[in-house]
Amino acid sequence: MKRMGTLDASWLAVESEDTPMHVGNLQIFSLPDNAPETFLRDLLDRMKADFELAPPWCYRLVYTSFLGRLISPAWKTDKNIDLDYHVRHSALPRPGSERELGILVSRLHSNPLDFARPLWECHIIEGLEQNRFALYTKMHHSMIDGISGVRLLQRVLSNDPTETNMLPPWSVRPQQTRARRTDREASVPGAFSQALEALRIQADMAPRLVGAMNRLVQSARHPNDDLTAPFTGPKSILNKRVTGQRRFATQHYQLDRLKALTKTTYASLNDIVLYLCGTALRRFLIEQKSLPDTSLTAGIPVNIRPADDEGTGTAISFMIATLATNEADPITRLNTIKTSTRRAKEHLQKLPRSALNQYTMLLMSPYILQLMSGLGGRMRPVFNVTISNVPGPEKPLYYEGAKLEAMYPVSLIAHGGALNITCLSYAGSLNFGFTGCRDTLPSMQRLAVYTGEALDELETLMAAKPSKPAVRRKTARKT
Repeated sequence: MKRMGTLDASWLAVESEDTPMHVGNLQIFSLPDNAPETFLRDLLDRMKADFELAPPWCYRLVYTSFLGRLISPAWKTDKNIDLDYHVRHSALPRPGSERELGILVSRLHSNPLDFARPLWECHIIEGLEQNRFALYTKMHHSMIDGISGVRLLQRVLSNDPTETNMLPPWSVRPQQTRARRTDREASVPGAFSQALEALRIQADMAPRLVGAMNRLVQSARHPNDDLTAPFTGPKSILNKRVTGQRRFATQHYQLDRLKALTKTTYASLNDIVLYLCGTALRRFLIEQKSLPDTSLTAGIPVNIRPADDEGTGTAISFMIATLATNEADPITRLNTIKTSTRRAKEHLQKLPRSALNQYTMLLMSPYILQLMSGLGGRMRPVFNVTISNVPGPEKPLYYEGAKLEAMYPVSLIAHGGALNITCLSYAGSLNFGFTGCRDTLPSMQRLAVYTGEALDELETLMAAKPSKPAVRRKTARKT
């Protein structure tokens, strides 16, 4: 058995009927040229053939004892997995549109996973217009995070459009990585050992952690500070209680457009993403007659996984930034976001990598406690909305000759956070996935449209803005 890390286990602790803690990925493929009518049926049969399942697909959740249910959940290899249950075949009414695909994925993502089985499902969806099909995969967040999920699915695919007889996703083994100390025996004594080690690390890092938390407290006391602190965002319709039904929408932009704006605005790609989301949210909330006087804040996951770590599980930290939704002027809004993210990065970079897990637990513990105590959505949120940007494959990929056209993240939401916006780059594009509560955020799909219009507006503004004159350098006068 493999003992679960503290941050991974926290996603299990907040699981409920209304807040299932699984994440997903939607991949859209174009069928190969001259593909037979039975291509998808044959593909499904090959996927369900007698292949050995690799981690984490073969893991089933277990508890080592009653006490272990509280402090020591673990993963056990399940050797009798029913692939007919986990791998499913669906069809859209031909020709299925992107809207109909979104409706189906919304419904599939609303259904919780079966905790008596390995915590994943895979759905092959046929009937998508323009000779395409989709693959929707979901897995519990305690098993995987955004970065490791993309790497996991990327290992399944090929750069070669002619490659066939490929392994199914659940049979591709992870690459060998450095040994991780959290992979010790799953037992109650092992859990106490891990707790003692965590206390030792926290003692060593205490001065740095105290300094970081003091900076957040000071910024909360002094709102003019550019460092955005937890609990400084307003209450809004995004931060109410949620129900179990989800709504999913997508948007797709060429990276060249966004990168051109990073040059003309002197902003990062993340700044542009936050600007588009903040501008869309401002317009959406104005239409709902519920725009707060103070700005919404965004919780931004930050990857802390080493570049050569191909493992799964959660390896993220968080920073918080303003979305400047209270600023009517677009350029002022963008500049405010740029300043806020710069300060948030500086704050995080003052901590050593070894202290980031402890810092993340300290930062997120109020959020987790809100959910566990039932106070989520009933008090001021830690931040208003989660917005993340996950780097994906840079070159086109294929599966059994079918070209991957687009890849969209499908994320989780919880009480007090009815909206999640996650972006994923792939082969020169940036794909937005909007996951929201069906009942708390009616007409959520408009946000996807509004980000596109915000992009058009910013491009127009920057095209009309006069370029900065070249700075003339003074030459030293010869004597």
